[in-house]
Amino acid sequence: MKFVDEATIRVEAGKGGNGCVSFRREKFIEFGGPDGGDGGDGGDVYLIGERNLNTLADFRYTRQFRAEHGQQGKGRNMTGKGGQDLTIPVPLGTQVFDEETQELLGDVLEHGQTLLVAKGGHHGIGNTRFKSSTNRAPRQSTPGTPGEARLLRLEMKVLADVGLLGLPNAGKSTFIRAVSAARPKVADYPFTTIYPNLGVVSVEAHRSFVIADIPGIIEGAAEGAGLGLQFLKHVSRTRLLLHLVDMVPPDPAGDPVSDVRTIEQEMVRFDPALADYERWLVLNKIDLLPEDEREARCQAVVDELGWQGPIYPISAISQIGTRQLCYDIMSYIERQREDARPASVEDD
Repeated sequence: MKFVDEATIRVEAGKGGNGCVSFRREKFIEFGGPDGGDGGDGGDVYLIGERNLNTLADFRYTRQFRAEHGQQGKGRNMTGKGGQDLTIPVPLGTQVFDEETQELLGDVLEHGQTLLVAKGGHHGIGNTRFKSSTNRAPRQSTPGTPGEARLLRLEMKVLADVGLLGLPNAGKSTFIRAVSAARPKVADYPFTTIYPNLGVVSVEAHRSFVIADIPGIIEGAAEGAGLGLQFLKHVSRTRLLLHLVDMVPPDPAGDPVSDVRTIEQEMVRFDPALADYERWLVLNKIDLLPEDEREARCQAVVDELGWQGPIYPISAISQIGTRQLCYDIMSYIERQREDARPASVEDD
C-alpha cells in the first residue's frame, strides 16, 4: 500500500432544524394555542483514532464529509430529530490543522480517541416558546443555524519508538528487515525508500518496540530537496534515533564522517530541537571490511566525529551485532516508559 501522510478534506456539520409555527386545532377546543416544536440540532463531525489504519490513503478519493442535518420541529410540540454525528476514522499519529487559519486543532494519538472538528448548528425555536400573557398566538419561530464548515489538512507523523536516520543506501531497510517482520524493498543498486516502513521488534515475550525506517535524507532536505522535508517531521515522534552510517560507501569518494555531518546539518536546519534527541551511532556493513581492520576503521570514524554517545558496529545483512543492539534499545525504551509513568499514590 502506498504511504500517504498528508491529505486535505472538507468537513461540514449538519444544519440545525427550523422551529415550527403551529396551532392546536381540535374539535371542542376553542382556544387551542400554539404548539409548534423546536427543531433538532445538526450533527457534529468527529475524527476518531483507528489503530488498524496505517496511511491517509482513504482520503485520496473521498474528500467531502457532511454530517446529517437536524429535522424541523412539528406541531403538537414535537421536537425535530437531531442530526446523526459523523465519525471519520484516521490513523494514529494524525495532526489536524485548519487549512485557512493554520491553527492546530489537535492530535489523534490513541485508538478510540475522538476530536471534534466541526460543531453542528443549533436548533431553531418553535412558536410555543414565544407564548406569553400578552402574546397568546405567536407566529414567530427561529431558523436553525448552519453547522461549521472547515477545510482540514491532515498530517500523519509516524508513531514509533525508534527512528532510523541515514543517507540513502546506509542500510536502513536491510536493518529493519533483519530485526522485524517488516519487508521494505532492498536491492543491490542505489535507491532510497520513498515512504516510511514500520516494524515491530520483539526481543522476547511481552517485550517489543516499534521501529520506523525513515526515507533517506539528502543534502538540502531541510530546504525541500528530495523527500527529506516531507519525512524529517516523522523523527519528532520517536524516543530514540539510530543514525546508520555506511562504513563502505558505494561511491569511492564517500566518507562516513561527512555522511554523519550532512544528516546532522539537515536535522538542525529543519528543527534545532532535534539536535537534543537521544541518538546512537550505528556503523553498518562492517562485514565488508577486512576483519583485522574493522575495529581500527570504526574507531577512526568515532574519533574524527568526537562522538560521545553509544556506538554499535553492526552488519544488518549478516546480523552481526543486531541482537545486542535490539536488547539495548529495549532496555532504554523501558526506562523511558518507566520515567514517563505518573507517580502512584503510594509514592506521594
